[in-house]
Amino acid sequence: MDSSETQNLIEKPASGPAPGISAEPSKDHEKPSRPLRIILEPFQWIAMLCRELNASFVFGIVLVYGLSQGFAGSFFRVVSDYYWKDVQKVQPSAVQMFVGFYYIPWVMKPVWGVLTDVIPIYGFRRRPYFIVSGILGAIAALTVSSVTGLPVVLALLCFIGMTAAVAIADVTIDACIARNSIEKPHLAPDMQTLCGAVSSLGALIGFSTSGVFVRDLGAQGALGIMAMPAVLLVLLGFVIYELRTNHYSEKQKVWEKVGVAVRGMGRTIRYPAVWKPSLYMFLSLALSISTHEGQFYWYTNPTAGPAFTQQFVGIIYAIGAMASMVGVLIYHKFLKNHPFRSLLFYAQLLYSVSGMLDLIFVLRWNLKLGIPDYVFVILEECSSRIITRIRWMPMIVLSTKLCPLGIEGTFFALLMCIDSLGLLSSKTGGGILLHVFHVTRIDFRNLWLVVLIRNLLRFSTLFLIFLVPKGNQSEALLPPDLLKSSSSNQENVELAKLNEREEA
Repeated sequence: MDSSETQNLIEKPASGPAPGISAEPSKDHEKPSRPLRIILEPFQWIAMLCRELNASFVFGIVLVYGLSQGFAGSFFRVVSDYYWKDVQKVQPSAVQMFVGFYYIPWVMKPVWGVLTDVIPIYGFRRRPYFIVSGILGAIAALTVSSVTGLPVVLALLCFIGMTAAVAIADVTIDACIARNSIEKPHLAPDMQTLCGAVSSLGALIGFSTSGVFVRDLGAQGALGIMAMPAVLLVLLGFVIYELRTNHYSEKQKVWEKVGVAVRGMGRTIRYPAVWKPSLYMFLSLALSISTHEGQFYWYTNPTAGPAFTQQFVGIIYAIGAMASMVGVLIYHKFLKNHPFRSLLFYAQLLYSVSGMLDLIFVLRWNLKLGIPDYVFVILEECSSRIITRIRWMPMIVLSTKLCPLGIEGTFFALLMCIDSLGLLSSKTGGGILLHVFHVTRIDFRNLWLVVLIRNLLRFSTLFLIFLVPKGNQSEALLPPDLLKSSSSNQENVELAKLNEREEA
């Protein structure tokens, strides 16, 4: 190295930074790009999922969870309430019973699961079921929105058809998610995050717009919008990627697979470590009877209640959807490592206490405290949604811990069926209670008593907490003998071989 080169190296720091050291001007230059990176990050994440999992599958999650469940489910909740109230002019106790019937397709979730697993149509296991669900939902939505003077029974059947379309699509996309979770387990959390995110976003949009559409189109006209998500499910059935099987199962093999799954479920549910927490989840949902329809009629009553408008009812639920997202964050950040029994006990206790806010509101004690109706109902909705989410998520985690290998998909569908039965009992019990205490479209004198009984039943669930295991949410809960049982393993192996032959 000559003297000139040495001189250049010595003089270089005076005019600029040494190699590997960032200068201050470059830091200032990077600052404007940070907000852009934050904005682009979700799109880059979705692009990564599309590369790893197939873009049509990601589109399917967005469509089923975001549009069909999130948007359409929240939109349907508000619009159907106004349809029964303003178009059919049905009593709140009857509507509460009708809402319970909406859960019948969800109770049949194991049936849809078995159909999509073992009975392919033209060589496809998933695509035809999206098409069937979309056609069913579109016909039901267009019928109830276009036919004037529709009898109550036919209107109820249309509503059940709309919920059946969502349930079938949900089971089908869940089967796709389960398959991808097995093939690429490192992306399983990302798939669940995508499901939760688009579902909450869709619910927020659905609740926010429902009141406006009811005001401008009427409740019956607004139901026609429910046909659009259903039509897109038909489109999904044609575009989602799925390999066509060349081997068609004989009926004997189909029923053999069904028999193996049913026997495995029956053997598993008989274990105390499984049926006790399953019983708790059912009773905790069934005893939390729903009085929503009676409160909804009271909300919108101009004399007995606060007379909320259609737009404000939608805003209430939209704010509740955002609060539900807060509940997810609280659980994820602070509660996911707590033991099942203690977490569910305190969550149920908070759930029971929060129900007293409804009692305060119905008795109008909030006005005596100087809190306006509009402020109090938002506070009540936010607290209820946050606590409900914190209470619900550990029960879902608990359900996944109760599923044995080999029949985990079918058994999880069975547990969701049990939960749906609990929700059906909750809606039906609330309808009976509203009828017994003569809560009608114009008579709300005993509504406070119905809400009080509901709250006492919530408190009674605390005495059933002994059914919940004490283990942590990261621990295995199934007894070793369930996994090591030769007969159980024999059926699991048999089911696995049948699946392999089916896909060969």
